[in-house]
Amino acid sequence: MVQIKLLVCIFSFKLMWFIACLSARVKHDWRIVGGSDAPDGAYPHQISLRYFGSHNCGGSIVDETTILTAAHCVVGPGYLTVIAGSNKLSSGGDSYEIESIRSHADYDSWNIYNDIAILKLKTPIVFTDKIKKIELETEYVGAAVDCVLSGWGRLNYPGSLPDNLQHIDLKTITSEDCANMLNHGSIDRTQICTLTKAGEGACHGDSGGPLVANKQIGIVSFGRPCAQGYPDAFTRVSAYKDWIEQNRH
Repeated sequence: MVQIKLLVCIFSFKLMWFIACLSARVKHDWRIVGGSDAPDGAYPHQISLRYFGSHNCGGSIVDETTILTAAHCVVGPGYLTVIAGSNKLSSGGDSYEIESIRSHADYDSWNIYNDIAILKLKTPIVFTDKIKKIELETEYVGAAVDCVLSGWGRLNYPGSLPDNLQHIDLKTITSEDCANMLNHGSIDRTQICTLTKAGEGACHGDSGGPLVANKQIGIVSFGRPCAQGYPDAFTRVSAYKDWIEQNRH
């Protein structure tokens, strides 16, 4: 009887661990944990991607009619709009309707490869002091590079979305360290990872948002929710420079 109970406990523990890991991989619709309110207008390239009017993901302005985000942010049916020019989810900003969604044809939702998409807008964005495009990185960025993440992801998990845009300073790590710590052996040169310490990182609602080191180097893709001392993984922008150029026109 003791052995049976022990086996049941071991099985239950392994099952719970498996479910937790599976959830960490599947629920990658990343707020920023451990960050702070961003100064008004500090990230004029940042947009809020709204699903039936509610914030769903982040994104960045590439040009007057092009938004860059994650492929997993645009999977499935739903009415999506883009809001630009406000640090608050509750007010302000300009709304833009989406004409077409161009997800990477080889997006793999299980292994989380090619997690990138372009949104083409029906009308051009009107640039202001608070609405501007961002330059994209075209060169490979290595480890130990200082960068900043901005977004409206949850402040803790579980928790609610913040009204004010958040930002946090992060640092890139090697692909090898990222793969080992996430137990995700397929991290490659099309991805870039960050890690500072437990209590700092991306969370639900940050997905699709920009990771910036002077230029945009990454798009929030996946991680283990949230800020538990594991790396956050981003789609590496420079690895898709040709794809972006082909699909933005």
